[in-house]
Amino acid sequence: MKKLFILILSATLFYACGESSSKKDYKDASLSIDERVDALLPLLSLEEKVAQMRIFHANIGTKPDKDGNLKLSNRVIKKLKLGIAGIKNPGEHIDPVAAAKMNNELQKYIIENNRWGIPALFVTESYNGVDAKGSTKFGRPLTFAASFNPELARREWDVIGREARLRGMHMCHSPEADIVRDPRFGRMSEAFGEDTYLTTQMVKNAIIGVQGNYEGLGAGTHIGAVAKHFAGYGQVLGGSNFAAIEISPRTLIDEIYPPFEAAVKEAKTLGIMASHGDLNGIASHGNPELLTGVLRDDWGFEGYVVSDSNDIARLYYFMKVAENPEAAAQMGLEAGIDIDLYAEDSYSYLPKMVEKNPELEKLIDRSVRRVLRTKFILGLFDNPYIDLEETKKGVRSESSLALAKEADLESIILLKNKNKILPLNKNKRTKIALLGPLVKENTKKQFESVVGNNITFVVDKGFNLTDEAKGNPNLIDTDAKTINRLVNKARSADVSILFLGGDEFTAKEAYFKNTVGDRATIEPVSAQDELIEKVKATGKPVIVVLKHRRTLAINVISEQADAILDTWDLSEFGDESTARILFGEVSPSGKLPVTVPRNIGQLPYHYSMKEINYKKGYLFLKDGPLYPFGYGLSYTDFEYSDIKVSNSEMKVDGEITVSATITNKGNMKAKEAVQFYIKDVIGQVTRPNKELKGFEKIELNPGESKTVTFTITPKMLEFTGIKMEKIIEPGDYKVMIGTSSNEYLETSFKLIK
Repeated sequence: MKKLFILILSATLFYACGESSSKKDYKDASLSIDERVDALLPLLSLEEKVAQMRIFHANIGTKPDKDGNLKLSNRVIKKLKLGIAGIKNPGEHIDPVAAAKMNNELQKYIIENNRWGIPALFVTESYNGVDAKGSTKFGRPLTFAASFNPELARREWDVIGREARLRGMHMCHSPEADIVRDPRFGRMSEAFGEDTYLTTQMVKNAIIGVQGNYEGLGAGTHIGAVAKHFAGYGQVLGGSNFAAIEISPRTLIDEIYPPFEAAVKEAKTLGIMASHGDLNGIASHGNPELLTGVLRDDWGFEGYVVSDSNDIARLYYFMKVAENPEAAAQMGLEAGIDIDLYAEDSYSYLPKMVEKNPELEKLIDRSVRRVLRTKFILGLFDNPYIDLEETKKGVRSESSLALAKEADLESIILLKNKNKILPLNKNKRTKIALLGPLVKENTKKQFESVVGNNITFVVDKGFNLTDEAKGNPNLIDTDAKTINRLVNKARSADVSILFLGGDEFTAKEAYFKNTVGDRATIEPVSAQDELIEKVKATGKPVIVVLKHRRTLAINVISEQADAILDTWDLSEFGDESTARILFGEVSPSGKLPVTVPRNIGQLPYHYSMKEINYKKGYLFLKDGPLYPFGYGLSYTDFEYSDIKVSNSEMKVDGEITVSATITNKGNMKAKEAVQFYIKDVIGQVTRPNKELKGFEKIELNPGESKTVTFTITPKMLEFTGIKMEKIIEPGDYKVMIGTSSNEYLETSFKLIK
């Protein structure tokens, strides 16, 4: 009997050991990512799984104490007991080294206080660089879209990815892949403009940069991107945040989807954020055809989808498409939302819901698998902490600051230069007045760093545009005395530079609770038009530096100014870069990433509208835009010549090339963004007037010529036909190469079977 017991025990131990030895350990770094996820997921309880589907904001109780050590609120401690998908913006208000130290401590606490040691994702945003104190501040996305230089965007976002990781961050809810065509929309400058092709190139390169060409993720040098807002968010009706979105299925496929598709297929974005809005009546956060059908089944996306702020819960209490909060949670889960951002009244209900409907756990497992996979891709299980010495060396390096300046110089657009008043001569003794509401405290200092001792400045901001209330700013009445003071200072100077346009209070995101940021008009606010008219009346030259975050109908400014530099929203060195352009150190080479309308009544208005949109104008309004898409002058003169195609016919499965020669006919070295457009002459559905299909930024010395060649591929000619299928249609096509969407050389070819 004793021998039998020993044999049974031995057999039990043998099989137990055999089973244990064959069971894979999720901590084993030699396993594939999928194997590690497969090993970890079954270990989690239902509550632990749901915890991996939620993100909370650090402002509920994650901060350093007076000695710089981690301090957690009771609310946060309670949330972290089961682990967490991630935390938004930890350490955003402290310097990079302090943030890295705190985030190391926070990550350590999270790992040590959940059963399986699962690390958290720390998430930021990136509109002017990393959205946190002490990071390099770049221009906003719409600003460097004006550079028409995707390679520059890739280098910028490479810095953003590195600086974010050195703070202890892992993901960013950026970049925006939305197309923005309505200047009433307060978030306009967060995206890359009105054009599908330009936006696609910028988004793709931004993601490749911030993710370190994907290789930087596991290496611990870069962060993952979350492209947003899928889909159509920039098309809100009336330019009003949270309003309905009505986009034809054809426009959706041909114009709105491509930047997102490139983000998934070409740039391998780790994340996608769903859109706040609905899409033709279907709430995006409850749209399985969009978030699973298009995104995953059609495009093969393998990352996670995160809700926008509280938007799963809003399916019930705002969108009114769910009967109750639990129904909203189920809609989001079934649609394909993997992570719930912020809400306490949606995915928190899932454990109780599974008790009633056990089948939901399969969908929960689907989402948790995607979240865990992301954490393994980022290497957080094996290397969750940041080397503070690397943070000290890597954030705000000299090369990063130089890159911010380089990007500024390529993004500034020269809209007007009457009688070639620019560039100004820094060697001539001149008194210049720096005036207007967009003058900053350091504007004079940045200008003086450029011009030396021959130029003297008189500076007067004069007035603010608003009372700068964070929620709902109010316009300020500007008294005549203030205007007269500015005019007198202009009269005393040889030249006046007026800083006009808008700021972060006149164009911003509109939240709930009386926080607005969209506008019903698009003219410059306050007394800006009055100011330029009265300064112009002094008879002295007037140069305008236009700063803004939305397209403005600058009719009066355009008429009155002798020269206009459109700078949008530049880096922390913006005024220095502007001075370098004004005084001719560099020739401007930026191009408009949007169409500038004359009047709000022209909206919707973008260069690639259907040809039939241009048939009629409006009573009492000059036809055409104030400034067209792709427009931007230079200090030199570029001559375009000798456009030709390599073959007058192209087969539907072939390729041809089109080329033109560009010559610098002036006396200054300069860059030019050469633009390539195609027009489908006859289509089975009404077609765009023209579409940007390529561009190349070149630099030419005086007298130098360069032949720029573009390859025409079948993919460029695809569109969605009558049967809602992608087609390539034989027929006649026009090809244009030029300096803007309105000024170009033209040739043609025929597409044949």
